Amino acid sequence: MTPVLAEGREKRQGEDSSFAACSGTFSAIQVTGEVWRVTGYLALTLCCCEKFLFWKEANKAYNCEYLGLREIPDTLPNTTEVLEFSFNFLPTIQNTTFSRLINLTFLDLTRCQINWLHEDTFQSHHQLSTIVLTGNPLIFMAETSLNGPKSLKHLFLTQTGISDLEFIPVHNLENLESLHLGSNHITSIKLPTNFPTQNLKILDFQNNAIHYLTRKDIDSLKPATNLSLNLNGNDIKGIESGAFHSKIFQNLNFGGTFDVSVILKGLQNSTIQSLWLGTFEDYEDQDISSAMLQGLCEMSVESINLQKHHFSDFSSTTFQCFTQLQELDLTATHLKALPSGIKGMNSLKKLVLNVNNFDQLCQINAASFPSLTHLYIKGNMKKLDLGAGCLERLENLRKLDLSHNDIEASDCCNLQLKNLPHLQCLNLSYNEPLGLQSQAFKESPQLEVLDLAFTHLHVNVPQSPFQNLHLLQVLNLSHCLLDTSNQRLLAGLPDLRHLNLRGNRFQDGSIPKTNLLQTVGSLEILILASCDLLSIDQQAFYSLEKIHLVDLSHNNLTGDSIAALSHLKGIYLNLAANNIHIVSPYVLPILSQQSTINLSHNPLDCTCSNIRFLTWFKENIHKLEGLEETVCANPPPLKGVKLSDVKLSCGITAVGIFFLIVFLFLLIILFTFLVKYLLRWKYQQF
Repeated sequence: MTPVLAEGREKRQGEDSSFAACSGTFSAIQVTGEVWRVTGYLALTLCCCEKFLFWKEANKAYNCEYLGLREIPDTLPNTTEVLEFSFNFLPTIQNTTFSRLINLTFLDLTRCQINWLHEDTFQSHHQLSTIVLTGNPLIFMAETSLNGPKSLKHLFLTQTGISDLEFIPVHNLENLESLHLGSNHITSIKLPTNFPTQNLKILDFQNNAIHYLTRKDIDSLKPATNLSLNLNGNDIKGIESGAFHSKIFQNLNFGGTFDVSVILKGLQNSTIQSLWLGTFEDYEDQDISSAMLQGLCEMSVESINLQKHHFSDFSSTTFQCFTQLQELDLTATHLKALPSGIKGMNSLKKLVLNVNNFDQLCQINAASFPSLTHLYIKGNMKKLDLGAGCLERLENLRKLDLSHNDIEASDCCNLQLKNLPHLQCLNLSYNEPLGLQSQAFKESPQLEVLDLAFTHLHVNVPQSPFQNLHLLQVLNLSHCLLDTSNQRLLAGLPDLRHLNLRGNRFQDGSIPKTNLLQTVGSLEILILASCDLLSIDQQAFYSLEKIHLVDLSHNNLTGDSIAALSHLKGIYLNLAANNIHIVSPYVLPILSQQSTINLSHNPLDCTCSNIRFLTWFKENIHKLEGLEETVCANPPPLKGVKLSDVKLSCGITAVGIFFLIVFLFLLIILFTFLVKYLLRWKYQQF
């Protein structure tokens, strides 16, 4: 649990995650209700303490949100380290409120209607590092209310009604690294004289009423080094001359400012790693002219963001003061082309041109940025033509995102991506049909990640279009309408570890013994969800000896298909949302040898014909996820009942034994009388 997660409840920030796998660490994430599964990390959520608490991370983290609680439940263990207690009712916090939870490291009290924090509230919580008080109408915080924690690092006071920074108790904040004060009524960022800032890394004042910055304001931050200062949404109208002179900042965010030139003029002689000057759709702002950007020449900045602005005279002169930049973000700046004749941009490593209006890729004049390693042109507002060799001057390019652009090509991609020998990550997902020939990516032999999801692929040759990509580790072919009967489709990928085939159909709904997976024996993660599968041959996966995750969810498989996994051990197996009614006893040993199994959303039979599986389920419940959604479908009286709650009696009960004995006794008596009758009748006949 981190402060970022807590802050995310108040404000969602979009992130480009298309190439999350580029780092070399690949995770499969699944969210099912209150269950989060990440490969390599498991956080199960189970009910305990009747209906009040949720258990996570080995009895150390608890979620008690939205329960209307007015006190800390007695059932909460003393060993609790992470407590999410948001949206309950605790108007007053005293030193006895959390006194027995001395192991707390993270405490989230978002919107608990807290008004008062009394003296020594956290005096016993020496390990507490994060306190979240977001959305509470604070009236009083005692001077010693934050005393106790030896290393309080993160404090969230967002939307608490603060108008004066003197309101914040400064005792015991020596180790504070982040202070979040967004969406309050603060008019000045000047911290109290005795406020400890030596370890401060993040200071968030977004969406307050700050319009002017003075030297004293900035000087109050002086002990902090490499500070990230967020003034987003404050519409700064003036900065005192020299306020930022010789100051060094990690990040400065002035988003939503009407006149960008005010900011750039005020930042003269400063050093900033990342400067955010973007605006928003519902904000009024002044169009940016080349003259307004001249202030960049008087400062040192590595990265700048100008998203959603309009340019009044966009030309090569606009880039005159950009020569020191390493990153430039021009997302949604209404561009139709980048001007030719841009000079001095040899330092630029990352260029973001998402959501603009280019007709052809050559209109970005890539030759002006010869040192680029990362290029993003995503979500273009028009159908983008890749042209031929438009990026050939970018020999150092490592990462290229061309997704969501309606790109269409009958013969992709050597001509279009000519001379990109060092490209490692390529995203062509969510485009129009692409035709792939043999060695379609010959110009980029060092590709490690290739994403073609939701792009219809026409493979026009029997050979693999990927056969020269010997370093490829991640291949996303989900919903590509592939011809999965082509057994050579994935040939030539000796290092492939993550393969996503979600949404592709197999002939007759079956994966046969000989199939396209036999050439990728190095696979570790295989996703075959939503492929309309009906069956899998028992030897279909025999070549996959290194696999540790198989996702077969949202198909029509029965319990017998589990036999195809007999040679695999210790894997994460997702069989959610299939057509499993009965799980035969002979496949139970196969399930037992796996690490984690998801059988949720299957029409499971909870009758005596499935008693062996039901018994196994309860004995191996620690291996199962999605327990809340793993319910009975049959018989009708048990429909919707969780498997973990089912109790069947399939043997002969004591009452049954009693009636059986009585029946046998009566049968013996009847037989005795019958024999006597027959003997008497026979005797009378003679």
